[in-house]
Amino acid sequence: MKKIIALTLLFTAGAVTAELAVTKELPAGPDTRVKITAEYAQHVARDAYFWSWPLVNMYNRRLSFVPVKEMAYIGPLPRAPINKLTMLTDYVDPIERSVACPNQDVVYGIGALALDVSPVVVQVPDFGKRFWVYQIVDMRTDSFAQIGAMHGTKPGFYLLVGPDWKGDVPKGITKVFRSSTNTGIIAPRIFQDDTDEDKRAIQSVLTGILMYPLAEFNGEMKRVDWSKIPKLPGPPPQEEETQWVIPEKFVDELETVLADAPPLQGEEARYAQVLAVLDAAKKDPKIKQAMIDGAKEANEKLVKPLFQFRNYGQQLPHYWSTVASVARFGTDYFTRTAVAKSNILVNSPEETKYFYQDLDVAGARLNSSNRYTVTFPKDGTPPVNGFWSLSIYNEHHFFVANKINRFSVGTKNKGLKFAADGSLTIYVQTEEPKDPMQRANWLPAPKGDFSLYIRAYWPKPPVIDGSWSPPAVIKVQ
Repeated sequence: MKKIIALTLLFTAGAVTAELAVTKELPAGPDTRVKITAEYAQHVARDAYFWSWPLVNMYNRRLSFVPVKEMAYIGPLPRAPINKLTMLTDYVDPIERSVACPNQDVVYGIGALALDVSPVVVQVPDFGKRFWVYQIVDMRTDSFAQIGAMHGTKPGFYLLVGPDWKGDVPKGITKVFRSSTNTGIIAPRIFQDDTDEDKRAIQSVLTGILMYPLAEFNGEMKRVDWSKIPKLPGPPPQEEETQWVIPEKFVDELETVLADAPPLQGEEARYAQVLAVLDAAKKDPKIKQAMIDGAKEANEKLVKPLFQFRNYGQQLPHYWSTVASVARFGTDYFTRTAVAKSNILVNSPEETKYFYQDLDVAGARLNSSNRYTVTFPKDGTPPVNGFWSLSIYNEHHFFVANKINRFSVGTKNKGLKFAADGSLTIYVQTEEPKDPMQRANWLPAPKGDFSLYIRAYWPKPPVIDGSWSPPAVIKVQ
């Protein structure tokens, strides 16, 4: 009897193994010899445009760095050759239109990663007690390197490598981070308060923030005086963010983009479907045009509406919203595209928590024809280990110049006035308040519709677990 049972189990196990083996040998995707309809091609392109929009966005951002030959300021923007970065020396200029929803709480830097060209070394100087974090994301806008104050990162040299790199790690490298794609972005953020003293004090540490190809690494901390790099004219200022994804070019770019971002586990069939249709489009102009039509339709009906914060996110009291999966979206295609469309390049939740607002407490659109207040109760500002801020953006999610050059309030502002009960009221309006206390807490509103945006850098548990949420935006009667 025992032998029979043993043989039965052995046979059953073998059958399962054989079945699994057969399953693995099934076709991985569509039969590309089969004729497809234009309508099907349009359907596939519509879907692909939506979920790959952030990848194409990042691909074209990388391409914009390729012609840059030296670290420089081009108009208001820091620019550098691929695999290098350039730091600003102060807050970002309000006329910047490259990345929506910038902030004026940190000194930014930016660089484009091309890890297929070379691994790169990222320098971390000694920031002392100053808050800092380097955002480092792949083509999917997922963070793949944790470098910052909240991570306990020590001064030193950190190596970023692509998915296929197999070289030797030189002596002196503190840690290696591997990206799942060759394309990415690095964007250091260094806190600076609004005093002249701090603007001078931060300059010395900024000189040690660099990125360069591995071949240039010699174990010594390099420095650049950013105030002395070239300042070149930029393109004329515009109202909206640079259009990084163009539906008419999408079909021509997609195959290259997908080759740089291999499918995540579970995405193989999705990729195979798209690549099969792209193959058909190469042979039939009608199929290609159908794909372009699908991309244009998806852009108008699916992607553009996600520019509005009120159309996505976890819904909180008083019409605020937030997102928990930022910078680690994985296959959360909807949220990844929504965030990329409305405010691309956001930090992971343990680095920064974001709260979005388009509406007042009654559900009406925020507009400069009204005056508003935002009151944080005593000890009710965002609980953080780093800093917090409340920023304001126009209808295009950018700053608009105002008479006091203020675009956010928070930890950086040393002149904010708290009430006798310990509460803090921010006055959001176009006109300058006459009351001195209100004037100290004034956040000037741009003309037309606008949005409010709270950042909590290095948030404490109540911010992350949701037990803290922002106060209502009250329309002043």
